[in-house]
Amino acid sequence: MNHQPSIAALYVAMAGAAGPAFGETDPWALLSAVEIEEIVTETRYEVRKSFPEQLEQGISDFRISGYAMPMEAGASVRQVMLVSDMGSCPFCGQADHGITLMVELDEPISTFDEGTRLSLVGDLEAVTDPDTWQSAVMRHARVVAN
Repeated sequence: MNHQPSIAALYVAMAGAAGPAFGETDPWALLSAVEIEEIVTETRYEVRKSFPEQLEQGISDFRISGYAMPMEAGASVRQVMLVSDMGSCPFCGQADHGITLMVELDEPISTFDEGTRLSLVGDLEAVTDPDTWQSAVMRHARVVAN
């Protein structure tokens, strides 16, 4: 009896080891892969960013979940800042915080508690502005079921 693995079994095992397909990529890992270099001289300030190829081109129907903080006061909220972990929230007193994502919602959320966990789908765009550390924004976002 031959106990060697088949070529097909090896291919399946190696394909899984190569990493997840783009659609299965951890969205927070993708956002974390942006490299940022701050350049400060006596006469200029610049933030240089290097983006993963997928993000550089923009991503339609990008899906992400996180904890949301409203960016404006009021009964309905159209902009939120999303974080992966409330323990690394920039609005919660942490000087050293994790990745954040500005989200612009198509439809306002009428009832909203700070720190609410949301799952969203929208169009992810790279922010190339050299005057800000912001690296991405999600536009045309809509809330989806977890």
